[in-house]
Amino acid sequence: MIKLVEACERFIILALVVMMIIAVLLSTIELGWIMVGQVITPPYFLLDIKELFELFGFFLMVLIGIELLQSVKTYLRSSQIHVEVVFMVAMIAIARKVIILNLHEVSGVSLIGLAATIFALAAGYYVVKKADKPDDSHPSTP
Repeated sequence: MIKLVEACERFIILALVVMMIIAVLLSTIELGWIMVGQVITPPYFLLDIKELFELFGFFLMVLIGIELLQSVKTYLRSSQIHVEVVFMVAMIAIARKVIILNLHEVSGVSLIGLAATIFALAAGYYVVKKADKPDDSHPSTP
């Protein structure tokens, strides 16, 4: 029974990988299409701030997809979820949110919540990285 569950789990993960690859590929193509479309419309080769924010938000969305794909790939290899990768995906997602954020439409409380989220993710990432490093404060004696 356990082998059947593991086989089903592996099939689902492989299906997710294939779908993620397709989604990231299509998103990359769409990003290129949007970029070309914005560059070839008058005024040529000039982008306004709104267009730049849209492009950067889309670019970060593609990076999030790539990081998620990396996480699933790592899980397939070792059957372990690497917390560091999860933190990186979350930080990229928050960075995307900050980049596309319109400060005129967001309340002060939402900004405080966003700042708290950024701080919590940074602190969590620091703790994970610190835990992965060997302690060099006590040199070993030969």
